[in-house]
Amino acid sequence: MLSCEATTHLPSELPKYPAACCQSAEDREAHIDHNMASVYAVLLGLFLVASESWTYENIGPGCHLHPFNVTIKSDRKGTCRGTHVVHACVGYCESSAFPSKYSVLLASGFKHNITSVSQCCTISKMQKIKVRLYCTALRREEIEIFTAKSCQCDMCRLSRY
Repeated sequence: MLSCEATTHLPSELPKYPAACCQSAEDREAHIDHNMASVYAVLLGLFLVASESWTYENIGPGCHLHPFNVTIKSDRKGTCRGTHVVHACVGYCESSAFPSKYSVLLASGFKHNITSVSQCCTISKMQKIKVRLYCTALRREEIEIFTAKSCQCDMCRLSRY
């Protein structure tokens, strides 16, 4: 079984952070649940690392696909490694706050006096992509990871996966 660590390379040259583990193509079917959890962890890790480098001046209003390179290594030494462009959803969505209705004030014992409404930039569709890992001149592995296919402003959630 091939375990991998992913590292992002962003335009601002952030330090590399391990994001998750993946499996080789041969072991994928036997470990679908583990692999899916790893892929989601990779995406979450990539988003967290990548979001540190973006500023609001670089992106316009709304929620947009943003490409960046990811490097996947089989181990800390990089015995097998490959790179691929993946997409994250980046941007900002509308939010507002206003005084609560009288009915809300009554129902909350006059403790909920401000009502907030907000949306977050989220991945609405994902797709699998194959990443070839080069090990030696004769040996190659292939793994599948997910990338964002489309984005939208949607209800803010702690975790969608």
